[in-house]
Amino acid sequence: MMIKTLKLLMISALLSLSMAGCTADVNEYQGEGPDFDLFGYFSGSVTAWGMVQDRSGKQTRRFEVALQGKVQGNTLTLHEDFVFADGEQSTRIWRITRLADGSYEGKADDIVGVAIGEEVGNALRWRYDFELPRGDSSVVVHFDDWLYRQDDKHVFNLTSIRKLGIEFGTLTLFFQKDL
Repeated sequence: MMIKTLKLLMISALLSLSMAGCTADVNEYQGEGPDFDLFGYFSGSVTAWGMVQDRSGKQTRRFEVALQGKVQGNTLTLHEDFVFADGEQSTRIWRITRLADGSYEGKADDIVGVAIGEEVGNALRWRYDFELPRGDSSVVVHFDDWLYRQDDKHVFNLTSIRKLGIEFGTLTLFFQKDL
């Protein structure tokens, strides 16, 4: 009986690991509206609020973000000011470039390498490695952001946070454009 249970647990673990890399394709959102329009939506003032959850679903952090975006040519500079529920504050400044093929590349101080993004229909997929502070050191994790444009004012964002291909947290974020 013990061997049968172990076999079932191993099969279940292997299936979970094989499905861990499965994700939607941004092209599935072709024809969904309104068009995402990264530069148009984030140009000007936007307010956001969200939370981080661990793999069990427990909320571990809450925060608000004031965003200010400015577009010059093919570059969006996006200034993000975070205020966490525990009083911690931080700032990130993105410099996002629209490439000739319509995709995006982005850089910020706590991003390792270059973020890559692609928008189709009402969706934007944004992927990057992030240097996550952990006490006196840091750990690099992978963010797989899916942003969805709801209407002129609202965008919501679901993010898988992974290390070595294993999801250990999620981030949920809601944006509201100040019109």
